[in-house]
Amino acid sequence: MARNPALATRPDEVALAEYKQIKAEQVARINTRDNLVYVTLVAIAGTLTITHSAHSRGYLLLVPVVTWVLGWTYLANDHMITAIGRYVREHPGLPGMRWETDHPADKRRASRKTIQLAVDLVTFCGSGLAALTAFWLAPAPQPLLLVAAAAAEAIATGVLAWQFIAYAARGRAS
Repeated sequence: MARNPALATRPDEVALAEYKQIKAEQVARINTRDNLVYVTLVAIAGTLTITHSAHSRGYLLLVPVVTWVLGWTYLANDHMITAIGRYVREHPGLPGMRWETDHPADKRRASRKTIQLAVDLVTFCGSGLAALTAFWLAPAPQPLLLVAAAAAEAIATGVLAWQFIAYAARGRAS
C-alpha cells in the first residue's frame, strides 16, 4: 500500500509542532500564575473589608486559607513553567531558540529570583501570618475551635513558605 507523501511529516516539523504546543502551555501557565497575585490581593482586601464591616476578627482566618490555596496554585504553575523551560532547553529534538538558553544564563537572574521569592513569601505567606497575628492579638477571647483553626493555618502557612523556598533553591540548582 502506497503512503501519501502529503500526509508524511518530517521529524523537524513534528518537533516544531511540539515546541509550539508546549510554549503555548507555558504562556497560559505564566498568565495564570501572574494573575494569581492580583486575585490574592483582591481576596485579601475583600476579606479585610468583611472583617472590618462585621467587627469580628474571626473573619481574619479566611486570609490564610485564601492565600494558602492561591499560593499553592501559584507555586504549582511556577513549577510547571520551570519544568517546561527545562524540557525545551534539554530536549534534543526541539528547535533551539537562543532565548531558551540566554534568558536563564542572565547574570542578574539570581538576584531577580531572590527578590521574587521575597515577594512571593510576603504575598502568599506574610499576609496570612499578619492576619493570624491580628487574630491572636484580638482583645476578646476567641473560641477554642477558632484558636485551633488558627494554629492549623499557621502550620499550613509555614509548609507553604517551606515549599516556596525549596522550589526556589531547586530552581537555582538547575
